[in-house]
Amino acid sequence: MKKEYRTFVEKLRQSLLDTLDMEEEKIFFNEGGTGLACTGDRLFIECDVHEGTREVCGIYAEELYEKYKSGTSIEQITKDVISELDKAKKGKFFEKTRNLIHYEKIKGDLFIRLINRDRHRKELKKAVYRTLGDIAMVLYLKIGEVDNCITSMKIRQEYVEMWGLDKDKVFEAALINTLKISPPRIYYWEKLIYDSDYQGEDFMEGDGDFALRRDAVGNCLSTTRRTNGAVAAFLPGVAEKLAGLIGQDFYLVFTSIHEVMIHNVDFAEPERLEDILQQTIEEATPEEDYLTSSIYRYCKDTGRFICV
Repeated sequence: MKKEYRTFVEKLRQSLLDTLDMEEEKIFFNEGGTGLACTGDRLFIECDVHEGTREVCGIYAEELYEKYKSGTSIEQITKDVISELDKAKKGKFFEKTRNLIHYEKIKGDLFIRLINRDRHRKELKKAVYRTLGDIAMVLYLKIGEVDNCITSMKIRQEYVEMWGLDKDKVFEAALINTLKISPPRIYYWEKLIYDSDYQGEDFMEGDGDFALRRDAVGNCLSTTRRTNGAVAAFLPGVAEKLAGLIGQDFYLVFTSIHEVMIHNVDFAEPERLEDILQQTIEEATPEEDYLTSSIYRYCKDTGRFICV
């Protein structure tokens, strides 16, 4: 490790100790992605001790070092770290994590989020998830909500084993929770552009009279929150409803983790959709929002998704 990096870490640690007025052993550094810091160097801050269990927050030291090199002062980074700690406390992060061993206490906060399987192989090693092509549908716990943003964590396999429950049943329950937390919506582009308060169209209600587009333009599917809304495609009853409205199989084009375009197979060619998707990813999809470069198809007769 570079000397400058070590110096930065120690300066930040000392600044946090002084500002938070903590004892030396309450803030410690873990290098190399081992032990607690299984995904990278972290500076750990002991926030509380509850019934003999330490509650510790880990912050990524390398990310903060990059900010420091870009001109952010140690003082400002210290303020930012403390601000994040305050958000965790307000979002009841520690209270929720204490309850992790009790399924009944947290089952209503389990939900599903989509990420790219290949780009996140390391962090998926001990996670609970299903795959479809290169898409991973991952089980998360909602910790809290701060400034309309959900704070969450992946559920590890050992927790499901500790609960003594069937993994598939837990997963199905989480899909239903996700449907309640973030109901699916169809968004018309023209309304999205001109109406900042636009909440989308509730296509799940009614007896099939919703005006879904059946032409080559397609339909934008997301959720009421719109953040991580691409999961809407896999929520209970959604694909079946869309296929009924379209009257045909449909292609799914995941332009990001936040939304997916739905196209009638009679009016779209997968090769053309793939070209459009690649262009969209290159020009408009931030790296952290990328989900897949593949085109998927929902088969109306079988009720299955396939990678085209």
